[in-house]
Amino acid sequence: MPSPRPETRDRPSLVRRVLFGLLVANLIVVLAKLFVGIAANSLAVLSGALDSAVDALSNGLAMVLVRVASKAPDEDHPYGHDKFEALGTLAIVGFLSVSCFELVRGAVNHLVSSRHPVTVSDFQLAVLVLTIGTSVVVAWYEQRRGTELGSQLLIADARHTRADALVTVGVLVGVLLARQGWWWADPIVAIAVALVIVRVAYGIVLHAVPVLVDQRALPPGAIQETAETVSGVKSAYGIRSRGAPPGRYAEVTIAVDRGANVADAHAIADEVEERLKRDLQLHEVIVHVEPC
Repeated sequence: MPSPRPETRDRPSLVRRVLFGLLVANLIVVLAKLFVGIAANSLAVLSGALDSAVDALSNGLAMVLVRVASKAPDEDHPYGHDKFEALGTLAIVGFLSVSCFELVRGAVNHLVSSRHPVTVSDFQLAVLVLTIGTSVVVAWYEQRRGTELGSQLLIADARHTRADALVTVGVLVGVLLARQGWWWADPIVAIAVALVIVRVAYGIVLHAVPVLVDQRALPPGAIQETAETVSGVKSAYGIRSRGAPPGRYAEVTIAVDRGANVADAHAIADEVEERLKRDLQLHEVIVHVEPC
C-alpha cells in the first residue's frame, strides 16, 4: 500500500506554516496602509488597514485553532477536535463584525460633521497599488493550499483576502476622487468597504455552520451506489454522513445473504468501508451488517 502523501501525514503543520506566511504578508500590508492612511488623512485607507488587520488577527487565531483541531481524540472528545477549525471561521466573522461597526461609525461621523480633506502623493498611491497585488497573490496561494490540504479555515480566509483586494481597489478609487476635491467620496468608500465585509462574513457563516450542526456531507445516493458495487452487498440503507474534508464521516447499513458466515460478512463490510473511503474521500466509515 502506498504511503500517505506528506499533505495527509502532516496536514496541521503544513496549514500552520501557510498561516504564518500569510500573517507576515498581512502585517506588511497593514503597516503600508496605515502609513498611507495617516499621511494622506484618509478614512477610507485607514478602514482598509483595519480590514487587513482583521486578516492578520484571524491568521494568528487560526494558527492556534489548527493546533487544537489536530489533537488526537481523547476521553472528553472521542470524535476528535475537527470542529474547532470551523469554530475558528466563526471567530473570523466576529472580527469582521467589529470592523464593520467601526468603519460605518467613523464614516458617518465624517459625513455629518465637516469636510474631510485628503492629501495623497503619487508615492502613496503606488504603495496602495502594491498592497492590492500582495493581497491578490496571498488570496490565490491561500485558496490553492486550502484546497490541497482540505482546510476549510484556509479557504474561508482566502475569501476574506480576495475581498480585501477588492476593498483596496475601491479605496484607491475613493482616494483619487477625494484628491480631486470630492471629499465625501472617502467616507462613502469606507461605508462600501463595510458592506463588502458583511457579504464576506455571511459567506463564511454559510460554510462553517453546516459542519458545526452535522449537516449531511454527501448525498445518500452516492454512498448507496458505491456500497452496492461491492460483491455480496444486496442493498445499502440507513445512510448518514457529516463533516467536511478531510474529516468526513459516514455510517451505512448493508444487507448480505443470511447464509453468509460471520467471517464472510465481516470481509464484505471491510471492503465496503475501504471502497467508500477511497472513492468518496471519507475519513471514517462505520458499516453495520444485517442478514437479508
